[in-house]
Amino acid sequence: MTRERYDAVVVGSGPNGLSAAITLARRGKSVMVLEARDSVGGGCRSAELTLPGFTHDVCSAVHPLALASPAFRALPLDRYGVEFVHPEAPLAHPLDGGEAVVVDRSLDETAAALGADGEAYRRLLGPLVASFDDIIADTLGPIRLPRHPIAAARFGIHALRSATGLAHAWFRGERAAAVFAGMVAHSMLPLETRATAAYGLVLAMAAHAVGWPFVRGGSQRLADALAAHLRDLGGEIELGRRVDSIADLPPARAYLFDVTPRQLVNIAGDALPSGYRRRLERYRYGPGVFKVDFALSEPVPWAAAACGRAGTVHLGGTLEEIAVAEREVARGDVPARPYVLLAQPSLFDSSRVPAGKHTAWAYGHVPSGSTVDMREAIIAQIERFAPGFRDVILAVHTLNAHELEAYNANYVGGDINGGVQDLRQLFTRPVPRVNPYATPNPRIFICSSSTPPGGGVHGLCGHFAARAVLARIG
Repeated sequence: MTRERYDAVVVGSGPNGLSAAITLARRGKSVMVLEARDSVGGGCRSAELTLPGFTHDVCSAVHPLALASPAFRALPLDRYGVEFVHPEAPLAHPLDGGEAVVVDRSLDETAAALGADGEAYRRLLGPLVASFDDIIADTLGPIRLPRHPIAAARFGIHALRSATGLAHAWFRGERAAAVFAGMVAHSMLPLETRATAAYGLVLAMAAHAVGWPFVRGGSQRLADALAAHLRDLGGEIELGRRVDSIADLPPARAYLFDVTPRQLVNIAGDALPSGYRRRLERYRYGPGVFKVDFALSEPVPWAAAACGRAGTVHLGGTLEEIAVAEREVARGDVPARPYVLLAQPSLFDSSRVPAGKHTAWAYGHVPSGSTVDMREAIIAQIERFAPGFRDVILAVHTLNAHELEAYNANYVGGDINGGVQDLRQLFTRPVPRVNPYATPNPRIFICSSSTPPGGGVHGLCGHFAARAVLARIG
């Protein structure tokens, strides 16, 4: 039932908003979540985007950080029907000539396939994978003294380098460098940028330590499970409740906003000091993405059959090619041969498709707010490594960067990471403060991916924001 006053009201029901609400509800606090759309999930939704019976993940699809997240690990998600489906291999990276590099769950098997660079890969990743939980606990979140300083230092020495710098220092051949570049490119930053190596290392560590799984039935199942758990804890969720002003909110001791700085200024700017508001207005957003969903008559016809073992496939060729594409996007240009991130969930989860049919989920990076139609460029990049792909396409659904923002206001300009995640803004997002989740207004907090540790389906931004609320309201 609706209360006259809540301990906390959360605006937005993405994984971070729901995680914040759950953290508070588990401490006995009364919580209301307000969501503008008619379903929970934010960037964790699924829908029949192409043809009846074909379930596509609208935004996020692959969830290594969900398994790595201390916030989600503490929740009984399996009780609510969440099943993580693990492909035979987390990742494949095809190269010209019909070959591919496969990142297996086994570090040793992966290294063995890298030829002369196998031993270097093992020496680089082995100690980090062995300390994965400790590194994640110390690095995914706000700046704080590490509880595992040796592991954190071992990671930091490598993580602070640029992706190109680390790859050139450790690898001699193109195979290891290419697969590392493909993982780094998730950052949506030029590969020469300092600290981009961290993204490749975290994703490689996760591939070996926890895998890169899908949620059976679609990512929406994860959001629905979080919502069901919150309701079982006594929390309330109101759908179809758009918030345009802080005056629209019910009385509460604290308000948590699962929105980016731009939306926070629009909603609650008058309740924030002018200096803080100006710093929010200077927050930097990154490039956008062009998203494509495919309904297929059969699996993607990869030239390298090993790609069929992987849930995720990175398309872009060599490190040098991927670096060129990401530099072009950073300059505001649309790349002719974009780096493409592709997932093929139906190979491992037949519940998403009619019998015998398949789906593919893909996106390429584009300049912020781009309305350029990248469908043909993305299909061409897939065809480069899967000749005949066009012949198996039954239907296509696209969202350009501008349309992605219209779908989810947190994707400003199509930026799915909630803002640039470079060294200058990763730990200081949204503004430099000892507690990045708290604003100068003692009742207003921000819990979106515009706070540490940034983008990804992990719920940690919301979890840490809720802890900041508990520290203030008791």
